[in-house]
Amino acid sequence: MRYIPTIGLEVHLQLNTQTKIFCACRTSFGDQPNSNTCPVCLGLPGALPVLNEGVVTRAVQAALAINAQIHNISRFDRKNYFYPDLPKAYQISQFNEPYCTAGEIEIHKADGTAKTIGVTRIHMEEDAGKLMHSENPGIAESYVDLNRAGTPLLEIVSEPEIDNADEAVLYLDKLKSIMEYIEVSDCNMEQGSLRVDANVSIRPENQSKLGTRAEIKNLNSFKAVKAAIEYEIERQTELLEENQKIVQETRLWNALSSKTVSMRSKEEAHDYRYFPDPDLVDVILTDEIIQNLKSKMPELAHHKKNRYIKEFQIPEYDAGVLTADKKSAEYFENVVKAGAPPKKASNWVMAEMMAITREKFCGLDDLFPAIDLAELINEIESGRISGKIAKTVFQEMVETKKKPGKIIEEKGLVQIVDQSSIEKLVDEVLAENPESIESFKQGKDRALGFMIGQVMAKSKGKANPPIVNKLLLEKLAKS
Repeated sequence: MRYIPTIGLEVHLQLNTQTKIFCACRTSFGDQPNSNTCPVCLGLPGALPVLNEGVVTRAVQAALAINAQIHNISRFDRKNYFYPDLPKAYQISQFNEPYCTAGEIEIHKADGTAKTIGVTRIHMEEDAGKLMHSENPGIAESYVDLNRAGTPLLEIVSEPEIDNADEAVLYLDKLKSIMEYIEVSDCNMEQGSLRVDANVSIRPENQSKLGTRAEIKNLNSFKAVKAAIEYEIERQTELLEENQKIVQETRLWNALSSKTVSMRSKEEAHDYRYFPDPDLVDVILTDEIIQNLKSKMPELAHHKKNRYIKEFQIPEYDAGVLTADKKSAEYFENVVKAGAPPKKASNWVMAEMMAITREKFCGLDDLFPAIDLAELINEIESGRISGKIAKTVFQEMVETKKKPGKIIEEKGLVQIVDQSSIEKLVDEVLAENPESIESFKQGKDRALGFMIGQVMAKSKGKANPPIVNKLLLEKLAKS
């Protein structure tokens, strides 16, 4: 029997405020354990939470970016459960009345088709702390770091409208790009700024009712999301094929064994006790506040892509690659602002620059400033160096951080454009290669390419290729 997967994703996004959601403790990553704590985030008796306005601002911006409905009134609840890194034994979250519902994210699949995936809701909440376990064999010790407790989160819940692991990754990639563009989070998955829970179920193709789902918790990379979903679909399929029952449970992804493993059973969709938090007043978002924040929204990726196509006259593919990442888009624009032709800038950023950043795991700005790339491109455009020499200069720029002009002068790489100097080299090559001349006359185009290469070799790559080509053709026509 054929089974149809259904997938929904819950994304926990840490907001990039300087302080926590309900207190003034710092949110900086990597500080000494338990150094950023106070009576509020430690949950001490008598301590009262006060909502951070910066959290609300970023939350509204996130909702606007996915065309969601923002509610004028929302409320905080207490989500009660015990866990060692949750000091109060409850988490302040939003349940019955979240600030945002009914958003959407459009993805573009490999076959060129687009699909809109609904976002059920976004709500604000606080993060829990972090457990650290001993890495020493045979020592069963765990430590609690409460620096993260109280860090502001958005929980972004998709509709169960994702059909496979590839769509899940496309959805997450688009969501990550949007949140980076509006600068509400750094989306650093390695540091836990973006974490994913995946709900996976399958059903027979002749059945409309969704199957029993399993929730896979705390996936911290797109690779893990894809692998965990694919494994879970396979696991559930095997169970149904063997006439076994799928139980609703929470599972964890084990990257070493490439399997999901059971963490705990989950009998109800919401197995927590919620009630309104008596210490926090309602969140009031007037239409005026929402419109004011909307007017300050930055340009999003799809708007920027359309602008690049129209303003810079570059292909749609180029515009899509450049705008997929906000920093890449900014770098490209800075190269153009510094005077480089847009298409040439696009080619260099996408081909040469991005290849190096993937190799070195760094950003474009880490290689050298955009103004330096513009200078290199303009050295080619002016005819001072050839495209081939530019590749040599580029590698030297990456290694030394020197300006292209300085590298060209130091290494004597200025292109030869004097026609009489190039003509001497052409005459030498023709004299040395009479067989190539005969081959050319017989219609073998490769002979011309060979002779051009010989001239370039004699000039150590400095001869202007168009002039070389022109002189060779003129002399061959007379021979």
